[in-house]
Amino acid sequence: MATTAQAFQAPTGTRDVLAPESRRWEALVGVFAAMAERAGYGLVISPLFEDVRVFVRGMGEGTDVVSKEMYELEDKGGRHLALRPEGTASVVRAFVEHRPGLVWKAWYATPAFRYERPQAGRLRQHHQLGVEALGSDDADLDTEVIALAGGLYDTLGLSRVELRLGSMGDASCLPAYVEALVAFLDGVADQLCAEHGPRYQANPLRVLDCKREECRNATFDAPHLVDRLCLDCAAHFSRVCDGLDRLGVRYVVDHRLVRGFDYYTRTTFEFVGLALESAQNGVGGGGRYNGLVEALGGPPTPGIGFGIGIERLLLACDAEGVFGVAAPSLAAYVVDLTGGQAARDLTHELRAAGLGADRAFDHRSLKAQLKAADRSGAAVAVIVGPDEVAAGTVTLRRLRAVGAGGHQEQVPRGALVERVGQLTQGASP
Repeated sequence: MATTAQAFQAPTGTRDVLAPESRRWEALVGVFAAMAERAGYGLVISPLFEDVRVFVRGMGEGTDVVSKEMYELEDKGGRHLALRPEGTASVVRAFVEHRPGLVWKAWYATPAFRYERPQAGRLRQHHQLGVEALGSDDADLDTEVIALAGGLYDTLGLSRVELRLGSMGDASCLPAYVEALVAFLDGVADQLCAEHGPRYQANPLRVLDCKREECRNATFDAPHLVDRLCLDCAAHFSRVCDGLDRLGVRYVVDHRLVRGFDYYTRTTFEFVGLALESAQNGVGGGGRYNGLVEALGGPPTPGIGFGIGIERLLLACDAEGVFGVAAPSLAAYVVDLTGGQAARDLTHELRAAGLGADRAFDHRSLKAQLKAADRSGAAVAVIVGPDEVAAGTVTLRRLRAVGAGGHQEQVPRGALVERVGQLTQGASP
């Protein structure tokens, strides 16, 4: 008895992105790349997997991503590896290995992998856009990085994105703040959520980041780190705020903003999509990480960067009705009633001239080919039948995609490329 082959599906927490939606992704990456490169950032392409210690040392062994969510594996050579859960640590590892000149400014677009409960905009394989700038502790670099991220949201047409700004201080002031925070949490420990109540002393900063109502209510009057910064960190934060004010970048100071990784120092920031109804409404964020290069074996080197989740960002665009799917870029669709040779040759000629062109296959009927032409979004159908071949011409039919659908004209075979180019550019007949 014959058996039916199993129909495989994408793994849980992943998804396929097909056209026309994929054109939107392509356009988004193009917009981001152009903005980043105008600001002096160059593309970095790094491995999807690294020595697991890159992420353990970089993000912190006690973080949820490292302890609960990271995909780890052992290869056939016995090496302990991990799939990239975020972009920063890999870029910093590349910096340590290759030692480019300073200030080094890099951008990336990459998949990232985390084993977590899938939900809208939060997948086990998600995708990030980001930048990293290494080699300067200048607060104006913080301002540049934040403004670059904010400029992307503006360019996409988003108007309901809020920038939340904070500071993690540094080794001079953070320990004293943590001590004060623990003392405060000691008095409200019985009011914390089930996750943080028993373990708040191990990582008290995570309590401030908790989204559960119990923790948020219990920490309403918790001390503010921004109010306890040392003189250097306070001056740095003030300069960042002043720079954003001068550039017209609106923000709110968020006293709960601690971010999720151990490598952050001083400036932290998050962009929130207010049009998203889910509690998971962050559409990007980052901060300064002045100790990360050292943690990965490099010399003391300050850095700052951000990551933006593509899936979550496009959900925010959908919620605001902006940055829709781009129209197809085909100029012509060749309809061939002579056996397919004309379609083969004409599509090649049009593409060689820089014009998008497609065709049908398998000797389909005129009606079927014209339906396919209209679905393709092409500007014109190029029709070639026995009469056209005999006369050395082609028939051009405007398609509904560009208006005046059904209007036809005959042009000499040698004038095809020029005329299709004119029609694509909206020239009058």
